[in-house]
Amino acid sequence: MPGVWRIVAEPITDARGSFARLFDREICRDHGLDTDIVQASLSRNPHHGTLRGLHFQATPHGEVKWIHCTRGRLFDVILDLRQGSPTFGSHHAQVLDAERPELLYVPAGFAHGFLTLEADTEILYQMTTPYVAGAGRGVRWDDPAFAIEWPATPQVISERDASYPDFGGAPA
Repeated sequence: MPGVWRIVAEPITDARGSFARLFDREICRDHGLDTDIVQASLSRNPHHGTLRGLHFQATPHGEVKWIHCTRGRLFDVILDLRQGSPTFGSHHAQVLDAERPELLYVPAGFAHGFLTLEADTEILYQMTTPYVAGAGRGVRWDDPAFAIEWPATPQVISERDASYPDFGGAPA
């Protein structure tokens, strides 16, 4: 999808373990990525099968997200809600695993969500826009309009995330 990047670090391994640079501002800027990170959040999820999402912030508070799994494994989904985008309504899904040093770069205008595949999964988010409570929005994780093939049925989900209405095509 235009603007989405999967950033894979190349770890250096020796007897002590490994070291991998996950972020290099100059290299990212050379590729046109927004590196003005103003907020970071950590999501801890003690239960296997926890679903969070699909969330986004409405314009003008759209946020670029840098997503990294720091513990466990998760099925990560991003959904293009950018009006006029050639991939509007399409999604990208992949497994993020703490054992693989990689990040997912998500442009503004995408909804994001995940399903934990292991207990005690943690996700680090870095964002380019501060969270604005009144701008928080979401779309339902199982809305048939998006045809997302989740690997399992969620075991833990908030009432808010479970009750978003069917998507009406409103711009992000």
